[in-house]
Amino acid sequence: MKVHHLRNATMVIETGDKIILVDPMLGKKGTAGPTFTLFRFKPQKNPIVDLPNNAMSVVNKATHCLITHLHPDHLDKEAELFLKSRNIPIICSIKDEATLKKRGLNVMQTVEYWKESSFLGGKIQGIPAVHGYGFVAKPMGNVMGFYIELPNEKSIYLSADTIYNDDVHRVLTQLKPDIAVVACGTAQLDIFQPLLMRMDDILRFVKNAPNKVLANHLEAVNHCPTKRAELQKEVSNIGLTDKVFIPKDGESITY
Repeated sequence: MKVHHLRNATMVIETGDKIILVDPMLGKKGTAGPTFTLFRFKPQKNPIVDLPNNAMSVVNKATHCLITHLHPDHLDKEAELFLKSRNIPIICSIKDEATLKKRGLNVMQTVEYWKESSFLGGKIQGIPAVHGYGFVAKPMGNVMGFYIELPNEKSIYLSADTIYNDDVHRVLTQLKPDIAVVACGTAQLDIFQPLLMRMDDILRFVKNAPNKVLANHLEAVNHCPTKRAELQKEVSNIGLTDKVFIPKDGESITY
C-alpha cells in the first residue's frame, strides 16, 4: 500500500489497480473557503498553501473517492467539479448520502457506524468521530472515520476530524490497525474549545496505536496552529519518532 499525502486531509491510497482519493480539497490557495478565524489566528482565506506540484498527477489516477465529512477543507468546489467531471464513485457516511447526491456526485456506497460492509474486495466500517471538545461538536455536524481492510494489504484507520474518545480508543486497542491516520492541527475557532485533538490527546493516540501512525491536517488551513516541527519534537520527547510519519505536502510512504 502506498499512501500519498497531498495537503491537509487530502491523501491518496494506492492499492493494486485501485487508487482511493480521500477528502479532496483541490482548489488553489485561498479558494476553498473563508477564513475560519478572525482574531484567534491570523485571518486568511483557505487553504493557506497551494497543492504540491505533483498532486494532480496522483489525483488524476483516482478510481474511487472516500469522504469523511462535508466541510470545505475536506471537499471543496474544485474537488466536486473534478469528481463530477469524471463520475468518480464516492464512498461516504449514510448521513451524507443525500447531500452529496443533491450536489450531483456519484455515491456508489454508503457506510454506517460500526457496521462492516464489503469494499473493493475487502471490508470497510464506519467509525464514529466527534469533531470538537464539548458543545462545539454539535454544530460541526456528522463526521465518520473509516477502518479499512483490503486484500493483501495492511489495515488502515482513517480517524478523520475527531477528538480522542472511546470509539477511537476501541479501534486502536481492539481492531489494532497496521496504519492509523490522525488529524493533528488542533483546529480552533475564535470561540469554543478545539475541534481536533489537543497535543496530549494526539500523543495518547500515538502511544495507543499498535503500529504505524501518519499525522496529517497540518499547516494548510488558518485555524490549525500546530506545526509539524512542534509535533515532531513532542513525539521525539516520548521516544516514538520511528512510529510516526509526519509528511510534508506531496510526500509519499509505502507500507
